[in-house]
Amino acid sequence: MRVPLSWLREYVDLPATETGRDVQAKLVSAGLEVETVEHLGADLKGPLVVGQVLTIEELEGFKKPIRFCTVDVGQANGTGEPQEIVCGARNFSVGDKVVVVLPGATLPGGFSISARKTYGKTSHGMICSSDELGMGDDGTKGIIVLPPETEVGKDAIELLELVDEVLDIAVTANRGDCLSIRGVAREAAIAYGLPLSDPALLDVPGPNAYGYPVEVSDPLGCDRFTARTVTGLSPEARSPIWLQRRLQKVGMRPISLAVDVTNYVMMELGQPLHAYDRSLVQGTIGVRRATEGEQIETLDGVTRKLHAEDLVITDERGPIGLAGVMGGANTEIADHAEGEGTTDVVIEAAHFDAVAIARTARRHKLSSEASRRFERGVDPAAAAAAAQRTVDLLVLLAGGTAEAGVTEVVAPSAPHTISVPADHPDKVAGVSYGRETVVRRLQEVGCDVYGQDELIVTVPSWRPDLQEINDLAEEVIRLEGYENLPSTLPKPPAGRGLTQRQRLHRRVGRVLAGAGYVEAPNYPFVGEQVFDQLLLGADDPKRRVVKLTNPLSDEEPALRTSLLPGLFGALRRNDGRGSHDLALFETGLVFLPREEQRVAAVLPVDRRPTDDEIADLDAALPKQPRHVAVVLAGAREQAGWWGKGRPADWADAVEAARAVAREAGVELVVRGGQYGPWHPGRCAELLVGDTVVGHAGELHPRVVKAFGLPARTSAMELDLDVLEAAGDDTPQAPSISTFPVATQDVALVVDKFVPHAEVEAALRAGAGELLEGIRLFDVYENEEQLGDGKKSLAYALRFRAGDRTLTVDEASAARDAAVALAGERTGAVLRA
Repeated sequence: MRVPLSWLREYVDLPATETGRDVQAKLVSAGLEVETVEHLGADLKGPLVVGQVLTIEELEGFKKPIRFCTVDVGQANGTGEPQEIVCGARNFSVGDKVVVVLPGATLPGGFSISARKTYGKTSHGMICSSDELGMGDDGTKGIIVLPPETEVGKDAIELLELVDEVLDIAVTANRGDCLSIRGVAREAAIAYGLPLSDPALLDVPGPNAYGYPVEVSDPLGCDRFTARTVTGLSPEARSPIWLQRRLQKVGMRPISLAVDVTNYVMMELGQPLHAYDRSLVQGTIGVRRATEGEQIETLDGVTRKLHAEDLVITDERGPIGLAGVMGGANTEIADHAEGEGTTDVVIEAAHFDAVAIARTARRHKLSSEASRRFERGVDPAAAAAAAQRTVDLLVLLAGGTAEAGVTEVVAPSAPHTISVPADHPDKVAGVSYGRETVVRRLQEVGCDVYGQDELIVTVPSWRPDLQEINDLAEEVIRLEGYENLPSTLPKPPAGRGLTQRQRLHRRVGRVLAGAGYVEAPNYPFVGEQVFDQLLLGADDPKRRVVKLTNPLSDEEPALRTSLLPGLFGALRRNDGRGSHDLALFETGLVFLPREEQRVAAVLPVDRRPTDDEIADLDAALPKQPRHVAVVLAGAREQAGWWGKGRPADWADAVEAARAVAREAGVELVVRGGQYGPWHPGRCAELLVGDTVVGHAGELHPRVVKAFGLPARTSAMELDLDVLEAAGDDTPQAPSISTFPVATQDVALVVDKFVPHAEVEAALRAGAGELLEGIRLFDVYENEEQLGDGKKSLAYALRFRAGDRTLTVDEASAARDAAVALAGERTGAVLRA
């Protein structure tokens, strides 16, 4: 919200010495986020005056049209003689009043003006456009043409209000009242302790039977609708300069008088309005939900197909506007042009349901100044005053006549009342404010307050965000100053450090970073189409998602059930930007819906929740296990003088899983598997006991193509919570033996389909307690030597006893026992 300081001063009598920076500091202290203060005209220097065009000579022989003009600037040039100026614009004629900058002046941006020869003529100044003066877009795309009654020689800096300060406020979603000059003025008045001249305090006639007929069929979607009619508007009437400049300063473009007035009142009071050409409205104006499939052409020229939940304004033909969002083209106000402008208008000032407007605006991807305000909360009691203000301005500026009829359809409602202990803000802030301070601050924001120890607070209509006692406490705290709250550092009890889960999380991050992986955290949002790209089955549990009521993006409305889609996106972006050798990891939560859907209770803030209350809250939330995932592509080891290097492959993904499991104190069982995004023949199923905790391997080519990943990309994902539950993080000191190791190598021939993990498990079991370690060091396949469908697995077995040196016979016996059990379980035979 852009707030010109000159406009703000109309409603709050700020000290003359207060600058925009001073007001910014006061408002920030009161809790408003004033991002910047823009100094309009800070580097503007006159003379800048009003001139009248006397003659225009068209210069020939140039690539673009050039005009040589003489302009009467009165005595501003010191001589009273016409000023000779070369100009390329063509939107003005002889007799028009224009803005002239004379030699010696400086325009915004430090552009100095002096007499100079151009196009064979000497130009003594410039005829200015709005862009050259830093005014913003005025819709003309050319020279500023002033009203005929403007005095020649008048200072244009003062006339056009070119020097001002504008506060740019980032209004939070709960403070819709501050999307208006009125709302910000109220905050400034409180901050300075000054009275507010409320622009909404107008004499408004009551409703009667002569107003324009209105029928509201959905009182929940529209609880208030005011209609007023103004006739006899001058079609040639234009918005005065002061109104146009105020609109430009708040970031809006002047369009036509009737539209400008409604926009002006919206920015002033915060109440969106709409003006209909009365001659184009047929019959009663209605408010209802759209019929599925209905269509409307909005003012932006787009034909939109309506949804059954859309709230629409209608006449007897059908929809004539998207309620609270944008009007329809079939009742558009005609611009002033040679007597063809609109002369009779119907003014709508209504209050619509915030959720309905927000959903309509998002559904149609049509955000407007009106919808932005309705979404955040509009003062329903301001509708009648806004309509009256609009009527007054149209009568004043366009010579219209306000009809006596006043329509006001209001759904019965009671003001919102909250009961709050007088000392509740003290408990929340840890500061003793006292009852008088609490009552005074609540009254300053517009609340009616009664009672002693227990206060009965009636919330003002312009603050729909004040719903419960903590909202009231926040108002007291912010107005008393967040900077005045004491800073108290928490004192954790001795002996408490990280939890086991936190320690494991950190160890996993360190071990993966030490292995060359880079952490890449991602947003936890996904679209449901991603499960098709991951090749998950129709009945896969990961397809059941938690959907957000108000997602950041309609394309990603659900919470993730896997870390892989986010990592795939990070890998794709980095690969597209030239980083082709990538190893990324992420640890984070996934979200799994519970079978039974429950509503979470609101926990108290004035005391610590009980264990049962916390348990009930946890039971209502989705399951949120922590996962770890990696994704690799490109080279795993770079080539150099030390060797050829090698590409990343499925084995690296499996090793990453083993490294994570070691940190959790768990021994992973690795066996061949087949699941979703992984290549059927290059997928490892990872188990702890009989529980599958994840998968690793090379991705399926279709998944690689769907996500735009490099060829032969590998990935791994594990459930860290299951590893934590199964593991033992008690530090284990290594056993160091003084006796030598005995090494025995065996080469076993097995069928190709037999996994190495099964052979290794059989060897371990058969070797017994003397086995210290086992390592696969060779895989050999040769049909001529081994036979069709066979492979050779060579293992190095390390034997050691803790109390003696093993003999050759003992080591050989242990080896033979291991080979025998491997043969029994897997059909392995010693290679000759």
